[in-house]
Amino acid sequence: MSSDKFLRGAMILTLAGLMVKVIGSVNRILLSRLLGGEGIGLYQMAYPVYLLLLAISAAGIPVAISIIVAGFLAQKDYANVRQVFRVSLRLMACVGAVLALCLVLAAGWLVDAGVITDARAYYSLIALTPAIFFATILASFRGYFQGHQLMTPPAVSQIVEQFIRVVTMVVLAYVLLPYGLEYAAAGAAFGAVPGSLTGLVVMGCFYRYYRKQWQVEQVPAAELVRSRVLIKRLLLLALPVSCANILVPVTSSIDVLLVPGRLIDSGLSVEQATAQFGYLAGMAQPLLLMATIPTMSLATSLVPAVSEAFALNKWQIIEQKAATAMKLCCLITVPASVGMWVLAEPISLLLYGTAKAGVAIMHSAPAICLLGLQQVTTGMLQGMGHTNLPMLNMLIGIAAKLVAVLQLTNVEYGIAGAAWATNINFGVTALLNIIALYKFSIRFSWLSIAKIIAAAAVMGAVAVEAHVLLGSASPALATIAAMLAAGISYIILLPLLGVLNRQELRQLPVVKRFFK
Repeated sequence: MSSDKFLRGAMILTLAGLMVKVIGSVNRILLSRLLGGEGIGLYQMAYPVYLLLLAISAAGIPVAISIIVAGFLAQKDYANVRQVFRVSLRLMACVGAVLALCLVLAAGWLVDAGVITDARAYYSLIALTPAIFFATILASFRGYFQGHQLMTPPAVSQIVEQFIRVVTMVVLAYVLLPYGLEYAAAGAAFGAVPGSLTGLVVMGCFYRYYRKQWQVEQVPAAELVRSRVLIKRLLLLALPVSCANILVPVTSSIDVLLVPGRLIDSGLSVEQATAQFGYLAGMAQPLLLMATIPTMSLATSLVPAVSEAFALNKWQIIEQKAATAMKLCCLITVPASVGMWVLAEPISLLLYGTAKAGVAIMHSAPAICLLGLQQVTTGMLQGMGHTNLPMLNMLIGIAAKLVAVLQLTNVEYGIAGAAWATNINFGVTALLNIIALYKFSIRFSWLSIAKIIAAAAVMGAVAVEAHVLLGSASPALATIAAMLAAGISYIILLPLLGVLNRQELRQLPVVKRFFK
């Protein structure tokens, strides 16, 4: 039942993540049409500051709360579960208020000091201030529900938050556009405020609903953990996760700062270098981020599941959940990597109307699997309370990427070298995570993973053959048909190779209905 809960949670978060991405894509299209490049530029000058503050305040807290809550739940210490929620809610309200005030006070300085190069973006910065407060509190609720392994409330709140945010952004941008581009951009930025507030209201409603069930379970604790002790533990767990999230934009900035320059040094013109970088950062990398939504959801669901078993010192269950998560990760990401590699140019043509991004897409394909492994192994380590190890491993991965960008983005490899620098980044971090897990006696079934790779390789050959046979027809239809043929062949091969058995299929939500 515990395994079923863990997998169901991952599926719910995956569906929510995909819906949020779709809504976000619609938003980008509508907002771009309304504001144009200049208006979007004003919005984008302010939004990264907001994301940075959220990374500091809210990124690590849901993980920390879910770890502590899952531990107390495993011990049936329900009174301290409530204590965690009360303390974390007060803590995050204070943190959110302080950071919101800091942004108000710092907004003018950011403009005057030239950090924000266009003074008109000041209004967007101010418009985002209340959202920091609401989003920080919202993080407490999400972590609390994740600790209970209840993923539906966070998933629903994310979807509602994104929908309200997008509607508000578009409406305010349209209404304020006649008053000036800076006010339209500020209106778009303000969309984050009703979005986060609505998400908070939704989570509050879920909390009221589930609180009635939780009150039945309440028993007096032998001793309530002191607030100061809880705050210290929350911060010790959350800070490494927050630092790791701050490192994500640092990783992206390596590409922004170095890749175009290295391409120019290799002999490309400024325009050619910009175009090549656009193929990598604007076309290839969004595909790999979309493909790893399931593994990110898997990692989020894995944290409280592992933490629960860790609190009870049940290492066999931890190893079982880790093996299940690793197999699922490979089942999803290995075929995605192979498919993106062998059909890179057709996918580029289908999605972007040009085959020129094919090289960047093909050489970025391994990153799907490597990033998935990094995410899942990070979730395992975090669930065991070792939140500092993934952060340290990520730092080493970033250093490896920095060296790789300088060495591989050259005349010989071009944009492919930059793509492989990203692969090396994720690969090094994932490998170090796996080594750390091995030190904690966590083992994986490499034979099953080898069989998955074999099935994906055959799938890739089927995809190429199908595309060649149908290539004389419509290119778009040929690509879609090749994907379908590849997917069917992969699904058929998995049971034939013994990768999945009936017992494992029974654990999967929805699928288990057919294997009773």
